[in-house]
Amino acid sequence: MSGRPRKGRPVAFAPITPERPQPDPVLGLKFTIEARHGGTVLVDMTGLDPRPLAIAFAGALRRSAALGGPIGAASVIKQYVQVYRHFFAWLGDDAPEVAGVSDLRAAHIDGFASALERRGMGAIHRHMTVSKIINTLRAIEADRPDRIAPDLHERLRYTLATSAGRSTPRDAYSPFVARALRDAARADVEAMFRRLGADDRTDEDDPVIARARADVEAIIARHGSILTDRVEVRRLYFMRERRGLPFSTLIDDLHGRYHLLASDLPALLVLLTLDTGLEPECLKALNVDCLTNAHAGTVELRYLKRRARGAEHKSMRVRDGGGGTPGGLIRRLIDVTATARKHLPDDRLWVYHNAGGLRAGIRHPTERIDAWVAQHAIVDDDGKPLHLLLSRLRKTHKALWYTKTEGHMARFAVGHSREVAARHYADLPSLRPLHEKAIADAFREAVAAAMPTVLPPAAEQALREAPDQAAPLMPPDIVGPLLDGEQDVWLAACAGFYSSPFAEAGSPCAQPFWGCLDCPNAVITARKLPAILAFLAFVEEQRRGLPASDWAAKFGRVHARITVQVLPAFSDAVIADARQQMESERLYLPPEARA
Repeated sequence: MSGRPRKGRPVAFAPITPERPQPDPVLGLKFTIEARHGGTVLVDMTGLDPRPLAIAFAGALRRSAALGGPIGAASVIKQYVQVYRHFFAWLGDDAPEVAGVSDLRAAHIDGFASALERRGMGAIHRHMTVSKIINTLRAIEADRPDRIAPDLHERLRYTLATSAGRSTPRDAYSPFVARALRDAARADVEAMFRRLGADDRTDEDDPVIARARADVEAIIARHGSILTDRVEVRRLYFMRERRGLPFSTLIDDLHGRYHLLASDLPALLVLLTLDTGLEPECLKALNVDCLTNAHAGTVELRYLKRRARGAEHKSMRVRDGGGGTPGGLIRRLIDVTATARKHLPDDRLWVYHNAGGLRAGIRHPTERIDAWVAQHAIVDDDGKPLHLLLSRLRKTHKALWYTKTEGHMARFAVGHSREVAARHYADLPSLRPLHEKAIADAFREAVAAAMPTVLPPAAEQALREAPDQAAPLMPPDIVGPLLDGEQDVWLAACAGFYSSPFAEAGSPCAQPFWGCLDCPNAVITARKLPAILAFLAFVEEQRRGLPASDWAAKFGRVHARITVQVLPAFSDAVIADARQQMESERLYLPPEARA
């Protein structure tokens, strides 16, 4: 073998014969579509007229729902078919001359939109309805551009000429309702785990029934479930009935020791939604491999959000540990559904027994959720039976997290942009009192920062004994001189005559003497009350000689400051002593007050 490299040879591939294009399987108006999410959908458009237009719409729908198309969910396919029915019904009444796609004009789209508006359909719903017709016609144009009229081609550039507006976000449930839901769900989940694998002792004293039950359980262990018409079940049913043992829920009792039941789903959905804030449709579509990258008491929860076009695969960090954490609860669910998954191979998390067999996935649990709420007698804030929506539970989780983070968007906006988090999850009616309180507190802080410091005698004495508490208003070494009157101005003692907020630093304060009542450097003690009362008497005397508007413009603010914020800080006895001192002494009133 030499050390020189061998000369390469060109690569030759076997010739590939392209497959012949398959004919469109849509030969009529009744066909099935295998949706990427949600299973098979039977599409029946045989009742739509005119038939050529219906065939064109049916073909466009099938192409849009194919792999790579914009429609992936079975529910969306059904929505399109429903909109087609409305559109064709309108065409039959208002545009009978339309026979095919080439007869459609822009006026027909606008006329259909106007008809929806006259029926009372809201702007957002109307926008979504018309968009389905627009999308279908765009798909037809992409396949056969020659079939679309020029004015309709221009009309397909937009959905509606008017804005769809903003939707009204669903409100969160109150903490009272959230607590009731969480407590009921947690109690049911704990009871469910105790039930799984427990022994049935209702018939342990009767060996005949025990043997009959063992026969049924052996079938469940072999096949995963058993139907009610099996002779073994019927025999056990009548045995229990004759002996007065419970029999009305026999099938659920038998399967409930091995599998989740459909009646377990509401509590699990409620608890996981409140704990994670995951979207209901994402929670119902979790797989058994959804947990990964456990670290420091948390685990990454991976899920699929189909409506996030281009970013469907998402993840979030959730607490992980015991069964009381979201990660721990999901791990336990994976474990207890492993038996059912042996008989029903499926990678979805939700595998349970319902209606005579094992089922995988959750579709429409509304009735069971309503029954669960009624079973626990959960009421709303008005004491009425609660109408539970899982989507509002997500808002409830967000509202509780918003309260915990005190509204800091950097911490609150998890999984959203700050704009979306603020618009859809922070701007909720249930959070309005919190926002109003925050605004009121901010105003109070702003006013307090601009107000003088009022020291009643007790507070003055405490400050003399602990001058360090005067920071940051003044250094501790000037507390004594200030309280002794060495820095007095007319209505207060000044803690910063050369650091006034109304003048440049280092220059003396140029405010009128009553400006001290609006200055944070001012310190008002009982020693200044006689001067303040004298000025108050002068202000009230001016009320009698000035028009109300002029008096309010000149003295209204300072009058309110004295009567509402300064005097209430002192006791009646201190004010009475100051008033007596004011009357016994002839206090000087600066000429600015009379200007």
